[in-house]
Amino acid sequence: MSGKISNNIITVRQGDSFALNLQICNEQGSVDLSDSELIMQVRNHNDALMFEICGTIVDSQNGKYAIILTPQQTNIAVGQYKCDIQLTTSDGSVNTVFPADINKIGVFSVTEQVTR
Repeated sequence: MSGKISNNIITVRQGDSFALNLQICNEQGSVDLSDSELIMQVRNHNDALMFEICGTIVDSQNGKYAIILTPQQTNIAVGQYKCDIQLTTSDGSVNTVFPADINKIGVFSVTEQVTR
């Protein structure tokens, strides 16, 4: 699985699979994700939705989740897109967990592939 995440950028090669394995923490430690939902959206610069995917909770007590991107999702034009990941908790509150910096827009960067 190829790709990387750093700061506010997720980078993946066009047409590749990529597993984003993440953990949500706050000042008190890991956030309990029981009865929560995680959604990632990727949009172009005209705000057209490229794809949306739900995260899978791996360890709810320790705030661990995964987002598994398929080749179909990453097989979009090479370039940079806007993205974020939002957490909706059991009490209905919504929090953007990626990017962590509230002053930044998340970037989903697709790099060129050679093998087709």
